[in-house]
Amino acid sequence: MSNPRVLCLGEILFDCLADQLGLKLEEVKSWTPYPGGAPANVACALVKLGTPAGFIGAVGEDEPGNQLIKVLQEVGVDTTGVQRHSTAPTRQVYVTRDLAGDRTFAGFGKYNTTEFADTRLQAEKLPNSLFQEADFLVLGTLELAYPESEKAIHRALELAEYYDLKILLDVNWRPVFWQDTNIARQKIAEILKRVDFVKLSKEEAEWLFDTKDAGAITYRLDSVEGVLVTDGENGCVYCLAENEGKLPSFSIPVVDTTGAGDSFLAGFIYQVLQHGIQSLGKAEIAKNIVTYASAVGALTTIKPGAIASQPTAAEVDAFLASHQL
Repeated sequence: MSNPRVLCLGEILFDCLADQLGLKLEEVKSWTPYPGGAPANVACALVKLGTPAGFIGAVGEDEPGNQLIKVLQEVGVDTTGVQRHSTAPTRQVYVTRDLAGDRTFAGFGKYNTTEFADTRLQAEKLPNSLFQEADFLVLGTLELAYPESEKAIHRALELAEYYDLKILLDVNWRPVFWQDTNIARQKIAEILKRVDFVKLSKEEAEWLFDTKDAGAITYRLDSVEGVLVTDGENGCVYCLAENEGKLPSFSIPVVDTTGAGDSFLAGFIYQVLQHGIQSLGKAEIAKNIVTYASAVGALTTIKPGAIASQPTAAEVDAFLASHQL
């Protein structure tokens, strides 16, 4: 495989999805585990679209860790940056779903959030060689919640800046990972000063900026080249190189929304690498790039699980040919 053009740093885990819809955590009778974790989802979605990607993160030396690495390798994701921890377990997240299939994070089973292997990602073990060849670094924020993995994020930022990678922050706010909301907001705000692109959900945008207006957020940050704000079935808004727009979502039957935002993000990066960053200055191309990203996200919702349902570029092209926004 060629050197990864996109590096995705953060968590890989099992999303244990409730088999019964519309029930509370304690009422659920059975769960089905699906490989997930936002940065890992993005890496897999990119490879399926045809862009070489690598995942950087930590898993336990346990069977779930083995299975997750196997998933990455079977998809074709570069695993050079995966670290193993001898005692900390691989993270599993329990996810309940409402009757429409929308999900709510419901906890971590018998473990505390601080006990998992992904929190032990070691800064000094990040492979410099990956950064030398890459074009993009995609960061989540969950690892900012833990001292060791927070250092790894800051080291990755240093390497990305040194080797002149574009940096994209996927805010991915999950209160269940954090002890203190105010500390989370401060740490995320610091990272926002160092990135080129930001992707947020509508709820995250309102939480951090008191607005879901992508142009207003771009103006507030004053240092980014693009902001994407997704809002599920209500579509998305964007501001890319001063081109602002709002797109509705594609109307298709939804089975499971897990990972749709991650696939949207992968579709965006894939298209930016196809067209070149400078093309974002052209309004029509910017709109087409976000339309493509929306299609990748939509196609991911028609089957359960975040990774198994991700489309290929040919599937996206066929979908776009038959669906108009």
